[in-house]
Amino acid sequence: MDPNRIIQALKGTIDPNLRIAAENELNQSYKIINFAPTLLQIIVSEQVEFPVRQAAAIYLKNMVSQYWQDREPSHGELVFPFNIHENDRQQIRDNIVEGIIQCPESIRAQLTVCLRAIIKHDFPGRWTGVVDKIRLYLQSQNSAGWYGSLLALYQLVKTYEYKKAEERDPLLAAMQIFLPRIQQQITQLLPDATVFSVLIQKQILKIFHALVQYSLPLHLVNNTVLTQWMEILRTVMDRDIPPETLEVDEDDRPELVWWKCKKWALHIITRLFERYGSPGNVTKEYSEFADFFLKTYAVGIQQVLLKVVDQHRLRQYVTPHVLQQALNYLNQGISHSLTWKQMKPHMQVICQEVIFPLMCYKDEDEKLWQEDPYEYIRMKFNLYDDHALPATAAQSLLCKAAKKRKEVLPQMMEFCHQILVDPNADPRRKDGALHVIGSLADLLLKKRVYKDQMELMLQNYVVPLLNSNLGYLRARSCWVLHSFSPLRFHNELVLRNAVELVKQDLLADKEMPVKVEAAIALQTLISNQEQAKVYIRPYIRPVMQELLHIVKETENDDLTNVIQKMICEYNEEMTVIAIDMTQNLAEIFGKVLQSEEYEESEDKTVMALGILSTIDTILTVMEDHKEITQQLEGICLQVIGLVLQKPIIEFYEEILSLAFGLTCQAISPQMWQLLGVLYDVFQHDCFEYFTDMMPLLHNYVTVDTDMLLSNPKHLEIIYTMCKKVLTSDAGEDAECHSAKLLEVIILQCRGRGIDQCIPLFVEAVLERLTRGVKSSELRTMCLQVAIVALYYNPGLLIHTLDSIRFPHSPEPITAQFINQWMNDTEFFLGLHDRKMCIIGLSVLMELPNRPAAVEAVAAQIVPSILLLFLGLKHVYASRILNKADILARRPNSDEEENEEIPSDEDEVSGVNQNRNAMQQTASSTEGRDDDDDEEEEDYWDEEGLEGTPLEEYSTPLDYDNGEDEYQFFAAALLSMCLVSQLLSDPICSHRRADCSLKQKHARQGAAVIRGFTDSCCICLIHFNEFANFPVFFLLPFPSMSHLEFQRTL
Repeated sequence: MDPNRIIQALKGTIDPNLRIAAENELNQSYKIINFAPTLLQIIVSEQVEFPVRQAAAIYLKNMVSQYWQDREPSHGELVFPFNIHENDRQQIRDNIVEGIIQCPESIRAQLTVCLRAIIKHDFPGRWTGVVDKIRLYLQSQNSAGWYGSLLALYQLVKTYEYKKAEERDPLLAAMQIFLPRIQQQITQLLPDATVFSVLIQKQILKIFHALVQYSLPLHLVNNTVLTQWMEILRTVMDRDIPPETLEVDEDDRPELVWWKCKKWALHIITRLFERYGSPGNVTKEYSEFADFFLKTYAVGIQQVLLKVVDQHRLRQYVTPHVLQQALNYLNQGISHSLTWKQMKPHMQVICQEVIFPLMCYKDEDEKLWQEDPYEYIRMKFNLYDDHALPATAAQSLLCKAAKKRKEVLPQMMEFCHQILVDPNADPRRKDGALHVIGSLADLLLKKRVYKDQMELMLQNYVVPLLNSNLGYLRARSCWVLHSFSPLRFHNELVLRNAVELVKQDLLADKEMPVKVEAAIALQTLISNQEQAKVYIRPYIRPVMQELLHIVKETENDDLTNVIQKMICEYNEEMTVIAIDMTQNLAEIFGKVLQSEEYEESEDKTVMALGILSTIDTILTVMEDHKEITQQLEGICLQVIGLVLQKPIIEFYEEILSLAFGLTCQAISPQMWQLLGVLYDVFQHDCFEYFTDMMPLLHNYVTVDTDMLLSNPKHLEIIYTMCKKVLTSDAGEDAECHSAKLLEVIILQCRGRGIDQCIPLFVEAVLERLTRGVKSSELRTMCLQVAIVALYYNPGLLIHTLDSIRFPHSPEPITAQFINQWMNDTEFFLGLHDRKMCIIGLSVLMELPNRPAAVEAVAAQIVPSILLLFLGLKHVYASRILNKADILARRPNSDEEENEEIPSDEDEVSGVNQNRNAMQQTASSTEGRDDDDDEEEEDYWDEEGLEGTPLEEYSTPLDYDNGEDEYQFFAAALLSMCLVSQLLSDPICSHRRADCSLKQKHARQGAAVIRGFTDSCCICLIHFNEFANFPVFFLLPFPSMSHLEFQRTL
């Protein structure tokens, strides 16, 4: 491979005039052997221009990401997809660690991504040598290779960071080698505060964090090892930052390596405490470690972090991330008496001099409000913004302390009260006091001593500030009203005044942050206060118009949620403004998609999704207004078209939901045209969205069946989509949906002349069963399509089965299908599937000329049906019980909750309480007999009693006037037993054929069910567990209804 040719092509990609030709050249060359290794040679060569090396690094990263993993051809394809040749892969494996060590930072970043992908696919199988290579450079006395080799080690650890403990063995074996070395390295480097030294220390801490972030390997990080690491972490946290860093601009200081080193040390400390070191809140495997951690390290580390927090209190610089993590650690310490006793003497000072100032309006807030109010809104609503992190952590610490430690809430409320009653108090401190009180709203509304005072507090100190000349106080007052919106008002005038002023702030205020807070406050007041809803009803049009204006201006996703909730609250009033609103939302959506920063901004994507969801809400609310829905259709189709033209795959779920909403009542010619467009999308983009298409496709089948059948192309499209899903690697969930849609088509079109489709449908699902099926859901769903075909036309189904031949077996598949069906009867769950299986088995009983395969299983049919009936009985009963249970569980909002912990006690999590309760239950049940254990393995578990997810796709069988499975079975049994072969029919034999149905399931309800016929009756023997005698029931057919049959069962 000529390197110069590749270099020229890479250079061309940088020049806009040569880019297309250069990219074509590279696209023609990348499959040639030795191309990828040549790229790596170019990347590490210092003789090549730097921009070309960067371009080569990006190209190699993309190649490795796409073509490193071995890939098999898709089902039905013969050509193997391109992979990087193994010889090329070996050359890259041999040299990439050296490349990371040698290259500058911007190129190194691309190579580490390559290395992560290679390790993911090749370690340990094809590349155990990576461990030896990294160890070689880490143990070298030449420090030049340390940082690059640590980056390589970091990629190895990150690859296994979130894997289950049992899947981490290859990493842990490697870390037996590396952990002592990096611990030795960082210990030696701690006294050295130079940039290079601290950079290596930071990277070592990142490696250790990734090692323990998700799973703590106790055999590797034992108490002795942990003690060494905790001392390292304590030293990093306690050491001073070089004074020269104060000369750096404050906004840039968080990027300094000394602060980053502290940040990662704090990440580790906080994670160890939260996930593994908090007794009563950890899983059983860490309980011993948690006790050790709390008693050995927690207080000492907390002492260091109290010092960090105090530095901030004394106005010494601490980065936002470090302060946030320090507060999070203290938050965890609230729950434990050991750490609380140390913290308690400092808590009032922390609350009033650290937490409170963080929750006050600050200079940087004012600057941002004045210079860029839209960015201020974005920052305040983004909890992960760097500037918002400490305030969020402070608020969380305050709420936890107030809830769990009884001294905190009264002290803080008295402190805030003194600020609010002081007429000369700094307005910013008033903002902080209101911020504190609003943050504690949930707790205050549960405490009777405070709850009764809150209305007066709002009346005297919050509502008046809605007219403040300071915008941030108006915004804060709206926020407090939002926080206390569930409060039960005794004075209607207070509520009316508050709602009126919030409405004015929304409609008339000049400050956009105020309008945003007013919008949210108004919506929550309307949702929680019926009178507020009444007050605003006459103003709903200007309110909704203003909300749309704010959304358009701010592109704030929280406001799209506000609009959705308002639409649901005022659905009747929406009829007059729904079309205008939808048009405005569509325009905003188009504006968001066309904005220059759309591709780079995640916020824009979230905003666009919110708009689509809001339009969907309008459609849902308007679905009973046919004229309005028809006018909305054109607007929605424009939005759908925008998404499909781009195309923007991440919005497919939302536009499919819109299309579903437009087809629930009727399907217009335009919506039928959309079916063809969606088919093209399905073919060319991806079919993993088939499950999202399913509700819409179900509508095409069930809402306008006449049109579906009038144009053969429509049914062909839907069948082709189902067939492609069943013959591809779409996954079993999508395949279940595909089979369900075929079932719906057959049931919906029964008696409508689709005989020519039945063989195609049946062959598609049965062919899928010849390949590996993991879930019983897919297996039963495929069987169910054939069962429905039997119900549609028994003769046609039997003929189809006799005609189908699959390559692996020259015999007809009739016997295989029947046997599989009988073996899987117990896996038909829910209501619809059991019902369909009963009807199918009843049809099988009635066949006039039963195939040999059916004759062979004839004696199993009635027992299987009875098992299904028993399942149905439990389904019906459980649905009634579940409704009663839901009603019984409704909480009483007036009950006072007390979650405070005495100072000398620890908090125990709900999980741990449940575990203790289960242990007590287990101990109390020791000595029970084996029969009781069998009862706990009840066949009628929740999965069997709940409706299956696919039952939401209704069929004519599920309607109130649908087929009655009880009467259908009764009629089939009667018809069968009246035929001339009565005495010789194995199903109707007078012999008492033992149809015992799984003894272990029998003790609850019916211990043994035996079926036999006597003229036109079936006898069930029911054993009551409290009685010694059997109870006989004679069930006359076919007059018995399903309710009577159910009661008898």
